[in-house]
Amino acid sequence: MNAANTTFLIISCVLVFFMTPGLAFFYGGLVSKKNVVNTMFSVFVICGVAVLLYAAVGYELSFNGNIGGVIGTVKHFFLDGLNLAQLQSKELGINVGTFLLFQMMFAIITPALFVGAVVGRMKFNFLLIFIILWSIFIYYPMVHMVWSSNGLLASYGVLDFAGGTVVHINAGVTALVLSVFLGKRINFGKEKQSHYNLPWVLLGTTILWIGWYGFNAGSALGMTEIAVQAFLTTTVATAAALVTWMVLDMVVVGKPTLEGACTGTICGLVGITPATGFVTGAGAFWIGALSAIVSYLFITYVKPKLKYDDPLDAFGCHGVSGIVGSILTGAFASKFANSSISNGLFYGGGFHQLLIQIVGTLFTIVFVTIVASLLIFILKLFMKIRVEESAEITGLDQSEHGEIADYTVSTTSADVGKYEQEFQGQLAHLNNPQD
Repeated sequence: MNAANTTFLIISCVLVFFMTPGLAFFYGGLVSKKNVVNTMFSVFVICGVAVLLYAAVGYELSFNGNIGGVIGTVKHFFLDGLNLAQLQSKELGINVGTFLLFQMMFAIITPALFVGAVVGRMKFNFLLIFIILWSIFIYYPMVHMVWSSNGLLASYGVLDFAGGTVVHINAGVTALVLSVFLGKRINFGKEKQSHYNLPWVLLGTTILWIGWYGFNAGSALGMTEIAVQAFLTTTVATAAALVTWMVLDMVVVGKPTLEGACTGTICGLVGITPATGFVTGAGAFWIGALSAIVSYLFITYVKPKLKYDDPLDAFGCHGVSGIVGSILTGAFASKFANSSISNGLFYGGGFHQLLIQIVGTLFTIVFVTIVASLLIFILKLFMKIRVEESAEITGLDQSEHGEIADYTVSTTSADVGKYEQEFQGQLAHLNNPQD
């Protein structure tokens, strides 16, 4: 076992895990005051649910065995009898246990991403059951198809270094499907949505950016040249997207906004994810900038015409930027950055890899749309998907959890008079020389 690579991967595990609480702050800061607790709890609870599910069957369905290149087989329920000390990669010197932990962190953050599409109107118990079924029937098959050595999309040649199809297109399309099935919020489009805490949005964005280094560089599975390349391209693409979104805001809105800069940052992180270990710094710049441009245009001009209700733009950011990044991987992939791959369109490789990326992207969109729709349709036969109108007006913090984000003390004029008398008495006491 290689101690350096193992340590690097464990640190990456911690960074990726840290992203989920970061996402809770990001989403919690963006929603209205009456839905803060529900939003943050809906994200954070996945840290428990996804870990238990992954240990029970998730790792096995993702990487053990093979059924038609689509899904694995469960032979070690709750990892019973699985040899965690066995080497996962002899070249890198990492064992099964370390690799399993790293992949477990991805299984936590991915379903948390589509929570942003359902805030303020989905019943909490429906969301929990959906996440479990979604993980089994959509997420684990996607992992197997893309990242397992005998997976369907991997065999076809689809490149996805750290989760463009598996994580972001997957979660983004799921968010869109959930938005359509849920319907619009009460008074949708009639009043501007207020944000609970913009500093939380910046805090969450910063945590996500830091954690993304574990997400992207960690996907090299060792402290290698590819890991360094992934760290660099992640940084360049994110910076490009941040600045691009800010400039677009200055041109379109007339002023730069903190919310916009944070949104652009996320789009850059998403866009570079599938390409991060396959492209140069120049390729990363263009992927980051183009991801921000396409997502900005979609959210600003296309989304209002489609009239679906995705409050935190989970599809507009993760879905759209994920699609852009996945396709552009086929354009900017370079043997100079990674000698194990073929050159993309702009590096003399022709349209071959670009077409493969387009097919892989379209397959992911269709697969996730169909299966997610079926899961929602079946679940709706047994339980309500949406809270009552009165609960939505009151807010899900109260109706679903009986908690609120902060408490305001109501003070009457009589209270003020009483407090003033007490203050005057204490002041006289302090001014008494005998005391």
